[in-house]
Amino acid sequence: MNIEVNIDERIATITINRPESLNALNRQTLQEISEALSNIENDETVRVVIITGSGEKSFVAGADIKEFADYGTADATEMSQRGQTNVFDKIENLKKPVIAAVNGFALGGGLELALACHIRYASENAKLGLPEVTLGLIPGYGGTQRLPKLVGKGLANEMIFSAKMISAQRAKEIGLVNDVFPLAELLDKTKELANTIARNSPMAITEAIAAVNASETELGFGKEIESFGKLFESKDKQEGVTAFLEKRKPSF
Repeated sequence: MNIEVNIDERIATITINRPESLNALNRQTLQEISEALSNIENDETVRVVIITGSGEKSFVAGADIKEFADYGTADATEMSQRGQTNVFDKIENLKKPVIAAVNGFALGGGLELALACHIRYASENAKLGLPEVTLGLIPGYGGTQRLPKLVGKGLANEMIFSAKMISAQRAKEIGLVNDVFPLAELLDKTKELANTIARNSPMAITEAIAAVNASETELGFGKEIESFGKLFESKDKQEGVTAFLEKRKPSF
């Protein structure tokens, strides 16, 4: 197995565990992540997902270049399509929040993995970048699409065209990561946020994910209205409003 999955109370942590290759993404690893996400989505005990890398050096240092070095157009197109559909898009559209705990290098496919997550925390030693143009390529797992939406086209172009790595602090300044912590505190801080989220209505959060994702289309406002109305007939709304009126904490 190239990943480890740990479920502690309502939080599932997926750890990419290929330290000998700085947790690079190969075909098997992507398949294991995809299967883990499907299992987690169907597990009603899990409320929040954390994705991180093993060790202290690397979140994910990119795709496994050795695996696709000899690919032609057909193989490369299929690899990109399969990865986006089975992993990156699946993360973005998962019904449960996914938080990236970026512990070290997040390069190429590694940064794209973090970009697909709903929230990103980083360690102080993290370095982030999209170096694909140094290989004569471009990002193939959504980097050209998700990065501009987070930091704007100008900064996204600078990172993609120059292939330069940026520090965790710079990533925070431009909105690429939500917050930065010492490496020793990163996972605890991420779990602290996950626990805060897990206390809230899972039904409402699922609808919020769909509505926020729809904000990138002309259908966004309509999706918000639809989800807002739909939740008024949910058990979570009933519990939340009742708890508020009774001056107690809700139990979702």
